[in-house]
Amino acid sequence: MCLGHWSVSAIESAKVAAGIAQGLKFGQSPEMRNVVILGATGSIGRSARTVARSMPDRMRIVGMSAHNNAEALAEASIEFPEARTIVSGGEGGQERLVELATMPEADLVLVAIVGTAGLQPALAAIEAGKDLAVASKEILVMAGEIVMDAARQKGVNILPVDSEHSAIFQCLGGRDAGSVRRLVLTCSGGPFRQTPAEQLASVTPDMALRHPTWSMGRKITIDSATLFNKALEMIEARWLFDVGLERIDVVVHPQSIVHSMVEFVDHSILAQLGESDMCLPIQCAVTWPARLPNSMRPLDFASMGRLDFESPRCEDFPALDLARCAGEGGGAMPAVLNAANEVAVEAFLAGRLPFPGIWRVVADVMDACPHVDHPSLEELLAVDADARRLAEGLVG
Repeated sequence: MCLGHWSVSAIESAKVAAGIAQGLKFGQSPEMRNVVILGATGSIGRSARTVARSMPDRMRIVGMSAHNNAEALAEASIEFPEARTIVSGGEGGQERLVELATMPEADLVLVAIVGTAGLQPALAAIEAGKDLAVASKEILVMAGEIVMDAARQKGVNILPVDSEHSAIFQCLGGRDAGSVRRLVLTCSGGPFRQTPAEQLASVTPDMALRHPTWSMGRKITIDSATLFNKALEMIEARWLFDVGLERIDVVVHPQSIVHSMVEFVDHSILAQLGESDMCLPIQCAVTWPARLPNSMRPLDFASMGRLDFESPRCEDFPALDLARCAGEGGGAMPAVLNAANEVAVEAFLAGRLPFPGIWRVVADVMDACPHVDHPSLEELLAVDADARRLAEGLVG
């Protein structure tokens, strides 16, 4: 096969996961992309609007949603008056999201909704032949097999927006998963990287929301503090890049300059480096496979001085081990982990659960839920609901 042109049918799931589209060639500049942003008022949505503002000749926002923040959505619509806007909170919200995600004029749907609410509109977008830019980890954690199978069948691209997965996507450059020895996800370690284990029980929500590097929403910031953010990313990477969890590692990198790495079978390692700015992975997803100049600050290695790496404290922060158990168990177990974590994080933020209780609740719910192999979407939604009920019972 000629390396200049990749067919989805010829390269199976690994190539779809790597975002290699039918009919596109590396270096070929795509046309203007009409983009729908699900979650336009959150941190990813705001960054996506910044990207659209910076390259109006390459990105046109045709649809935006917000959950309940109608005022912020109205302000965004002033800048992007051509965009259709909907508020998804309340009755009928899922139907409105699906309508927005399947707009005929849209060709790329950016899913930036926290939690599982983005799953059904994401699947609807794929069914309608839209490319998907994924910033919501829960979509692939909960239903990775279903989502990737649907993308293969429709021949659409799944483009990662998380900085870590975007880094891996860029390093792979379309190479087959068989050439990969391991994927190395980096993480900052969160605000408690050096906190003694005996002090974690005293952590408050205010303390946990002070992330040392990134400015993010409340839920993902707590996930970063517990390392569940990285746990979810491990499972997400397994589906995006068709690499088993045994070939996915995590390393703590407090500067958050190296966004992730790929080690190939010849032991050479490629890494993607850059400032901590979500605008770059969003731009990469929108303009792929082209690379365009922007106004982001370039790295200054001399002033940076050093880059540090260390092993995660899995004994004190067991989220990564829980993710391996869920991922290796397969089936619906990643959905169980995700659902229990969402409930536990909400309880912690509300003052109903101590910080270490987040890991305990997730572990107990995983132990209590029966295994469901190759679940359908309906079965996944039922498992998700059962796991949430169990978690609420444990919190209560």
